[in-house]
Amino acid sequence: MTKLLEGKTAIITGATEGIGRATAELFLRHGANVVATGRRQEKLDQLVTDLGRSGGRIIGVNADSSDPLAPKLTFIKAVEAFGRVDILVNNAGMGEMMAIEETTDEHFDKVVQANFGSVFRHCREAVQHFMPRGEGAIVNVTSINGSLPLCGLAYTSTKGAVNTMTKSIAVRFTGTGIRCNAVAPGFVDTPMTKKARGGEMDEGSMFPFNEIYGNTDIKDTTADEQANAILFFASDMSKAVTGRVLVVDNGTFMAA
Repeated sequence: MTKLLEGKTAIITGATEGIGRATAELFLRHGANVVATGRRQEKLDQLVTDLGRSGGRIIGVNADSSDPLAPKLTFIKAVEAFGRVDILVNNAGMGEMMAIEETTDEHFDKVVQANFGSVFRHCREAVQHFMPRGEGAIVNVTSINGSLPLCGLAYTSTKGAVNTMTKSIAVRFTGTGIRCNAVAPGFVDTPMTKKARGGEMDEGSMFPFNEIYGNTDIKDTTADEQANAILFFASDMSKAVTGRVLVVDNGTFMAA
Protein backbone atom coordinates (compact mmCIF):
# COMPACT_ATOMS: atom_id res chain seq x y z
CA MET A 1 0.00 0.00 0.00
CA THR A 2 1.25 3.47 -0.87
CA LYS A 3 1.52 5.51 2.32
CA LEU A 4 0.04 8.90 1.51
CA LEU A 5 1.11 10.67 4.71
CA GLU A 6 4.57 9.19 5.25
CA GLY A 7 6.60 11.34 7.65
CA LYS A 8 3.86 13.94 8.16
CA THR A 9 2.41 14.97 11.51
CA ALA A 10 -1.33 15.41 11.95
CA ILE A 11 -3.31 16.88 14.82
CA ILE A 12 -6.79 15.35 15.10
CA THR A 13 -9.17 16.93 17.61
CA GLY A 14 -11.90 14.84 19.19
CA ALA A 15 -10.06 11.66 18.25
CA THR A 16 -11.23 9.19 20.88
CA GLU A 17 -14.30 7.86 19.06
CA GLY A 18 -16.35 7.96 15.87
CA ILE A 19 -14.93 9.85 12.90
CA GLY A 20 -11.94 11.09 14.89
CA ARG A 21 -10.81 7.62 15.91
CA ALA A 22 -11.34 6.22 12.41
CA THR A 23 -9.26 9.08 11.00
CA ALA A 24 -6.46 8.51 13.51
CA GLU A 25 -6.36 4.80 12.60
CA LEU A 26 -6.30 5.54 8.87
CA PHE A 27 -3.63 8.24 9.15
CA LEU A 28 -1.38 5.90 11.13
CA ARG A 29 -1.73 3.23 8.44
CA HIS A 30 -0.63 5.84 5.91
CA GLY A 31 2.54 6.68 7.82
CA ALA A 32 1.54 9.82 9.72
CA ASN A 33 2.56 10.79 13.21
CA VAL A 34 -0.72 11.43 15.04
CA VAL A 35 -1.45 13.88 17.84
CA ALA A 36 -4.89 12.96 19.19
CA THR A 37 -6.86 15.25 21.47
CA GLY A 38 -9.76 14.45 23.77
CA ARG A 39 -11.44 15.67 26.94
CA ARG A 40 -11.47 12.36 28.81
CA GLN A 41 -8.03 11.19 29.87
CA GLU A 42 -9.00 7.54 30.29
CA LYS A 43 -10.44 7.31 26.77
CA LEU A 44 -7.40 9.13 25.39
CA ASP A 45 -5.02 6.75 27.14
CA GLN A 46 -6.95 3.76 25.77
CA LEU A 47 -6.82 5.19 22.25
CA VAL A 48 -3.05 5.66 22.38
CA THR A 49 -2.60 2.15 23.78
CA ASP A 50 -4.87 0.54 21.18
CA LEU A 51 -3.47 2.33 18.16
CA GLY A 52 0.11 2.22 19.35
CA ARG A 53 0.13 -1.59 19.42
CA SER A 54 0.65 -1.75 15.67
CA GLY A 55 3.77 0.40 15.94
CA GLY A 56 2.11 3.67 14.98
CA ARG A 57 3.56 6.90 16.31
CA ILE A 58 0.77 8.50 18.33
CA ILE A 59 0.51 10.72 21.39
CA GLY A 60 -2.53 11.97 23.26
CA VAL A 61 -3.14 15.51 24.48
CA ASN A 62 -5.84 15.93 27.11
CA ALA A 63 -7.59 19.11 25.99
CA ASP A 64 -11.08 20.53 25.68
CA SER A 65 -11.10 21.98 22.17
CA SER A 66 -13.41 24.81 23.20
CA ASP A 67 -10.81 26.01 25.74
CA PRO A 68 -9.04 29.04 24.21
CA LEU A 69 -5.72 27.69 25.51
CA ALA A 70 -6.13 24.25 23.88
CA PRO A 71 -4.76 25.01 20.39
CA LYS A 72 -1.44 26.44 21.55
CA LEU A 73 -0.97 23.62 24.08
CA THR A 74 -1.70 20.99 21.44
CA PHE A 75 0.67 22.45 18.87
CA ILE A 76 3.44 22.80 21.47
CA LYS A 77 3.05 19.13 22.42
CA ALA A 78 3.01 18.12 18.75
CA VAL A 79 6.20 20.01 17.93
CA GLU A 80 7.94 18.65 21.05
CA ALA A 81 7.08 15.09 20.00
CA PHE A 82 7.49 15.20 16.23
CA GLY A 83 9.24 18.45 15.30
CA ARG A 84 6.52 20.05 13.18
CA VAL A 85 2.84 19.95 12.22
CA ASP A 86 1.69 19.37 8.64
CA ILE A 87 -2.01 18.62 8.96
CA LEU A 88 -4.85 19.79 11.20
CA VAL A 89 -8.15 17.91 11.33
CA ASN A 90 -10.81 19.84 13.26
CA ASN A 91 -13.19 17.07 14.26
CA ALA A 92 -14.19 17.91 17.85
CA GLY A 93 -17.64 19.31 18.46
CA MET A 94 -21.03 18.73 20.04
CA GLY A 95 -24.46 17.88 18.71
CA GLU A 96 -27.82 19.22 19.84
CA MET A 97 -31.47 19.28 18.79
CA MET A 98 -32.87 22.46 20.35
CA ALA A 99 -35.34 24.54 18.39
CA ILE A 100 -34.99 28.34 18.57
CA GLU A 101 -37.69 28.81 21.19
CA GLU A 102 -35.89 26.57 23.71
CA THR A 103 -32.35 27.81 22.94
CA THR A 104 -31.01 29.91 25.80
CA ASP A 105 -28.14 32.35 25.48
CA GLU A 106 -26.01 30.05 27.63
CA HIS A 107 -26.71 27.03 25.44
CA PHE A 108 -26.12 28.97 22.22
CA ASP A 109 -22.77 30.28 23.48
CA LYS A 110 -21.72 26.77 24.56
CA VAL A 111 -22.41 25.32 21.12
CA VAL A 112 -20.74 28.23 19.32
CA GLN A 113 -17.55 27.79 21.35
CA ALA A 114 -17.51 24.01 20.87
CA ASN A 115 -18.28 23.96 17.15
CA PHE A 116 -17.09 27.30 15.78
CA GLY A 117 -14.80 29.10 18.23
CA SER A 118 -12.65 26.00 18.68
CA VAL A 119 -12.28 25.52 14.92
CA PHE A 120 -11.36 29.18 14.43
CA ARG A 121 -8.66 29.10 17.11
CA HIS A 122 -7.15 25.82 15.93
CA CYS A 123 -7.08 27.09 12.34
CA ARG A 124 -5.42 30.32 13.46
CA GLU A 125 -2.76 28.37 15.33
CA ALA A 126 -2.24 26.06 12.36
CA VAL A 127 -1.66 28.78 9.78
CA GLN A 128 0.89 30.45 12.04
CA HIS A 129 2.85 27.19 11.92
CA PHE A 130 2.29 26.70 8.19
CA MET A 131 3.10 30.20 6.93
CA PRO A 132 6.89 30.10 7.40
CA ARG A 133 7.05 26.94 5.27
CA GLY A 134 4.31 27.93 2.86
CA GLU A 135 2.57 24.55 3.12
CA GLY A 136 0.07 22.67 5.22
CA ALA A 137 -3.43 21.20 5.10
CA ILE A 138 -6.48 21.95 7.23
CA VAL A 139 -9.53 19.70 7.09
CA ASN A 140 -12.61 20.89 8.98
CA VAL A 141 -15.29 18.29 9.74
CA THR A 142 -18.60 20.10 9.37
CA SER A 143 -21.96 18.50 8.55
CA ILE A 144 -24.74 18.27 6.01
CA ASN A 145 -26.42 20.58 8.52
CA GLY A 146 -24.23 23.39 7.22
CA SER A 147 -26.47 23.57 4.14
CA LEU A 148 -29.58 21.64 5.21
CA PRO A 149 -30.79 22.31 8.79
CA LEU A 150 -31.76 18.90 10.14
CA CYS A 151 -30.79 19.42 13.78
CA GLY A 152 -30.83 22.18 16.39
CA LEU A 153 -30.59 25.86 15.55
CA ALA A 154 -27.22 26.49 17.21
CA TYR A 155 -25.66 23.33 15.75
CA THR A 156 -26.76 23.98 12.19
CA SER A 157 -25.72 27.63 12.40
CA THR A 158 -22.20 26.77 13.54
CA LYS A 159 -21.75 24.19 10.78
CA GLY A 160 -22.74 26.74 8.14
CA ALA A 161 -20.31 29.20 9.72
CA VAL A 162 -17.45 26.69 9.59
CA ASN A 163 -18.15 26.07 5.89
CA THR A 164 -17.81 29.80 5.24
CA MET A 165 -14.69 30.09 7.40
CA THR A 166 -13.13 27.21 5.47
CA LYS A 167 -13.58 29.11 2.22
CA SER A 168 -12.32 32.36 3.74
CA ILE A 169 -9.08 30.70 4.88
CA ALA A 170 -8.66 29.13 1.45
CA VAL A 171 -9.05 32.53 -0.22
CA ARG A 172 -6.47 34.03 2.14
CA PHE A 173 -3.86 31.45 1.09
CA THR A 174 -4.72 31.04 -2.58
CA GLY A 175 -1.56 30.49 -4.61
CA THR A 176 0.38 29.02 -1.69
CA GLY A 177 0.80 25.47 -0.47
CA ILE A 178 -1.56 26.08 2.45
CA ARG A 179 -4.96 24.54 1.81
CA CYS A 180 -8.23 24.48 3.76
CA ASN A 181 -11.14 22.19 2.93
CA ALA A 182 -14.07 20.63 4.74
CA VAL A 183 -15.80 17.27 4.87
CA ALA A 184 -19.54 17.48 5.53
CA PRO A 185 -20.85 14.12 6.76
CA GLY A 186 -24.44 13.09 6.30
CA PHE A 187 -25.73 10.63 8.84
CA VAL A 188 -22.99 8.44 10.27
CA ASP A 189 -23.62 5.14 12.03
CA THR A 190 -22.73 6.27 15.55
CA PRO A 191 -24.52 6.21 18.93
CA MET A 192 -25.07 9.99 18.70
CA THR A 193 -26.89 9.65 15.37
CA LYS A 194 -29.17 6.98 16.79
CA LYS A 195 -30.02 9.22 19.74
CA ALA A 196 -30.72 12.20 17.48
CA ARG A 197 -33.09 10.25 15.26
CA GLY A 198 -34.84 8.81 18.29
CA GLY A 199 -35.34 12.22 19.93
CA GLU A 200 -33.04 11.26 22.79
CA MET A 201 -30.25 13.82 22.54
CA ASP A 202 -28.88 15.06 25.87
CA GLU A 203 -28.84 18.57 24.41
CA GLY A 204 -32.51 19.00 23.46
CA SER A 205 -35.04 16.73 21.84
CA MET A 206 -37.88 19.03 20.79
CA PHE A 207 -36.78 19.78 17.22
CA PRO A 208 -39.34 17.87 15.07
CA PHE A 209 -36.80 15.84 13.09
CA ASN A 210 -38.97 12.78 12.65
CA GLU A 211 -42.05 14.78 11.66
CA ILE A 212 -40.13 16.68 8.96
CA TYR A 213 -37.61 14.13 7.76
CA GLY A 214 -39.02 10.83 9.05
CA ASN A 215 -39.91 9.60 5.57
CA THR A 216 -36.53 10.42 4.03
CA ASP A 217 -34.72 7.32 2.82
CA ILE A 218 -31.53 7.83 4.82
CA LYS A 219 -28.63 5.44 4.34
CA ASP A 220 -26.06 5.94 7.06
CA THR A 221 -22.39 6.23 6.20
CA THR A 222 -19.60 4.77 8.33
CA ALA A 223 -16.88 6.57 10.23
CA ASP A 224 -14.34 4.86 7.97
CA GLU A 225 -15.99 6.35 4.87
CA GLN A 226 -15.74 9.81 6.38
CA ALA A 227 -12.09 9.17 7.28
CA ASN A 228 -11.34 8.30 3.64
CA ALA A 229 -12.62 11.71 2.55
CA ILE A 230 -10.55 13.42 5.24
CA LEU A 231 -7.46 11.53 4.05
CA PHE A 232 -8.06 12.81 0.51
CA PHE A 233 -7.97 16.43 1.67
CA ALA A 234 -5.03 15.84 4.03
CA SER A 235 -2.84 14.21 1.39
CA ASP A 236 -1.24 15.38 -1.83
CA MET A 237 -4.05 13.67 -3.75
CA SER A 238 -5.92 16.96 -3.32
CA LYS A 239 -2.97 19.35 -3.66
CA ALA A 240 -4.88 21.36 -6.32
CA VAL A 241 -8.06 21.56 -4.21
CA THR A 242 -8.84 24.23 -1.63
CA GLY A 243 -11.91 25.99 -0.29
CA ARG A 244 -14.20 23.03 -0.99
CA VAL A 245 -16.86 21.39 1.14
CA LEU A 246 -17.27 17.71 0.27
CA VAL A 247 -20.59 16.16 1.30
CA VAL A 248 -20.26 12.46 2.18
CA ASP A 249 -23.79 11.12 2.65
CA ASN A 250 -24.45 8.22 0.24
CA GLY A 251 -26.29 10.68 -1.97
CA THR A 252 -29.13 11.05 0.54
CA PHE A 253 -29.25 14.84 0.42
CA MET A 254 -28.15 15.65 -3.11
CA ALA A 255 -30.27 18.80 -3.17
CA ALA A 256 -28.38 20.32 -0.23
